[in-house]
Amino acid sequence: MDHSRSSDLFARAQRVIPGGVNSPVRAFKSVGIDPVFYERAKGSRVWDADGNEYMDFVASWGPMILGHAPDVVLDAVREQLERGTSYGAPTEIEVRAAEAVCEAVPSVETVRMVSSGTEATMSAIRLARGYTGREKFIKFDGNYHGHSDALLVAAGSGLLTLGIPGTPGVTSGAAQDTIVLPYNDLDAVDAALDAEGDKVAAIIVEPVAGNMGVVPPAEGFLAGLRDLCDVHGVVLIFDEVITGFRIARGGAQERYGVMPDLTTLGKIIGAGFPVGAFGGKREIMSRLAPVGPVYQAGTLSGNPIAMVAGLALMAELAKPGVYDELERKGARLESGLRAAAESAGANAFLTRVGAMACMFFTGQQVTDWATASTSDTDLYARYFRGMLDRGIMLAPSQYEATFVGMAHSDADIDALTSAAHEVLSGL
Repeated sequence: MDHSRSSDLFARAQRVIPGGVNSPVRAFKSVGIDPVFYERAKGSRVWDADGNEYMDFVASWGPMILGHAPDVVLDAVREQLERGTSYGAPTEIEVRAAEAVCEAVPSVETVRMVSSGTEATMSAIRLARGYTGREKFIKFDGNYHGHSDALLVAAGSGLLTLGIPGTPGVTSGAAQDTIVLPYNDLDAVDAALDAEGDKVAAIIVEPVAGNMGVVPPAEGFLAGLRDLCDVHGVVLIFDEVITGFRIARGGAQERYGVMPDLTTLGKIIGAGFPVGAFGGKREIMSRLAPVGPVYQAGTLSGNPIAMVAGLALMAELAKPGVYDELERKGARLESGLRAAAESAGANAFLTRVGAMACMFFTGQQVTDWATASTSDTDLYARYFRGMLDRGIMLAPSQYEATFVGMAHSDADIDALTSAAHEVLSGL
């Protein structure tokens, strides 16, 4: 494929944007080529600046669950555009969006809209501290919760992809209140809370890790966290920025039957527009200003464009059979990739939860960051380039998910798995 215009655009971008990209993983550094610049997208397809067409399994990192530019979302947005794009004032639209989130997500009684997943997790941590009067919190190695200072300690996703163990600019003061433990290790959590439970405000966790590849929770892990939080008076936060409305309408908490105290959500509730939210128990959420002392604010919070887009998406996802179909498509992807890897003799380990999956280039079972990091990232880079040459767009990182959605046909999924077999056989 010709990528000359993308390369030219990247050269221009590097003169005016740090690294030529506005989010680090987009630089394609870990896969050894210049990034592909997108020009348009529709359904399960994206087209780059050179006119190349790809079947897209990145889905804007998850939220395009109906596919790109679905008509139902476009129609809602067009109608709202005529009424205005931003007010900085309350609207009925944001009330309806909040009602839709509270109806769908089991643990959420009230919700505050924000502008990104990072803002949601940062605000949830602050709220938990304000509610408990404690300062420390527990997170898990390889879980990514956005780029606010304390949450970047031992984070996943872009940091792992770029090989950055931490980041300058995060002060020792911000880091010292962060307790980092291995994901899926309930004994480590028990020991940490026994030692410092009276100082811990919250445990924040990706209930299904989606930023070190897809790593499901071990049997009893989430329920164990719930029990330990109850014993020690700790706020349990599920970061469902990726899993919310994707692996079930009510997210991981619906799928696994474990209720957190607070939940964070991301761009999927805006159908891909910049949006986030955090919500949970009314008792905790009532500590937020203006009814409580914990301050959080944002001019673009509840932006009407994002709200109408999200409402249109959430209405579609509430229709009967949607998640059965997503589960079926996810299972087809998993079985096809597993067969491709086995037939090609590839050293790979497959994981899947619902409509998100990952193929780790390692021969061992992946349960946490220590095992995920045994993956051969050079081999993944070769695999990525081979798939790209065959018109399959995957995440430019071993440590991200492959997403399927309602716009993907069985033929699309079979084309991916067929291409995977061909590429894996040649590695």
